[in-house]
Amino acid sequence: MDAPNIVIVGGGFAGVECARGLERTLQPGDARITLVSPTDYQLYLPLLPHVAAGVVTPQSVAPSLRRILRRTTFLPGGVIGVDPASKRCVVRKITGEFVDLSYDYLLLTPGSVTRTFDIPGLLDEARGMKTLAQAVYLRDHVIAQLDLAAATSDEDERAARLQFVVVGGGYAGAETAACLQRLTTAASKRYHPRLDPGLIKWHLVDVAPKLLPELGDKLGASALRLLSERGLEISLETTVASVTEGKITLTDGRVLPSRTLVWTAGVAASPLVDSLGAETVRGRLLTEPDFKVPGLDGVFALGDAAAVPDLARADGSYCPPTAQHAARQGRHAAKNLTALLQGQPMTPYKHKDLGLVVDLGGHDAVSKPLGIGLKGVPAQVVARGYHLYALRTGSARFRTAANWFLNAVAGDDFVRTGFLADRKGTLREFEHTDHYLTPEQVAARLSR
Repeated sequence: MDAPNIVIVGGGFAGVECARGLERTLQPGDARITLVSPTDYQLYLPLLPHVAAGVVTPQSVAPSLRRILRRTTFLPGGVIGVDPASKRCVVRKITGEFVDLSYDYLLLTPGSVTRTFDIPGLLDEARGMKTLAQAVYLRDHVIAQLDLAAATSDEDERAARLQFVVVGGGYAGAETAACLQRLTTAASKRYHPRLDPGLIKWHLVDVAPKLLPELGDKLGASALRLLSERGLEISLETTVASVTEGKITLTDGRVLPSRTLVWTAGVAASPLVDSLGAETVRGRLLTEPDFKVPGLDGVFALGDAAAVPDLARADGSYCPPTAQHAARQGRHAAKNLTALLQGQPMTPYKHKDLGLVVDLGGHDAVSKPLGIGLKGVPAQVVARGYHLYALRTGSARFRTAANWFLNAVAGDDFVRTGFLADRKGTLREFEHTDHYLTPEQVAARLSR
């Protein structure tokens, strides 16, 4: 029991890779490893659009933590506050119960939440694509709109239910719009022959002047042309001005009758960051190149919630909040913490970005591995090959590949699970951003 207690906050790419690395490099008596996560799986975020479209099943992209980790203690809940002075965390268990958790070393990998803005009606009406539950809910919601549109005799209601708006021109928004547009097109042709396919409209909206700017001008233009040819209406340098239950007003003055607003306009660091009182960069915890948080003893930060200097670039920038960096940072953090416990020097993190892959469904994709621009089938092969490689367990890889094959051969039945059928499924309901404590609330809680 004298072994140091290492607490890892978050079960995403960074947290799980760090725990796996520590299990490999440390002997059982060297340290106690505790992972705090509200879910008992590691979500593979890049394939959420495939879950929403029904191309893969939810469990395919959510490998069990108990399959991945053998010696790590799993605490089902979320850390909602940290007191670095006393080296204690406040954990809200999934039952709603609060417990205090002490640490010797704290690795903060709480990830990110959907970034929102002060837009009237946004928090009450928008749906997100950040969690597995949100993807499953969104699939149900979209299929329900087709069913309800087919059942109504009110032309205005039908038009509103068949008009969908996705905000965000990055890879999350582009993939979500592309995959769900394929879903509605296939479902209407196969099971709703009385619906006019021309009434089904998908809008992809982004305030930026270019689509998928991460891929560069040429590939971004290719993706724009591909999606436009499939019938998506893409509006750049535009965003949402306001939203109500049946109407979305855009900043260019257009008013779209719609019952579906999908919000994928970027991410923000977990609100947990605010409880530490440490220096931040655009909301992310500033760290040293070896992940240490300056001024906080025993605290390390990595992943989406951390501003880790990008030593592979000479412009003084920070590593982008991508799964690629998070996973590699987790593995490097495990090596650094092992070195620290063994009295050896830690090393700075440095990784050159390997590029991005964007799967637009079917044979459509654009990818830029190692700086090489690809589109069409070659890009799709690279994209899906990378996803299979990145999935953490063999069972997850097999399920995902089998799902892709089965969907290509047999198609989809487009059934609803009824998941949260009586709820709006808003961002707040799924991401629980109102659970986090202020530094004052943390101090009050721990002084009891």
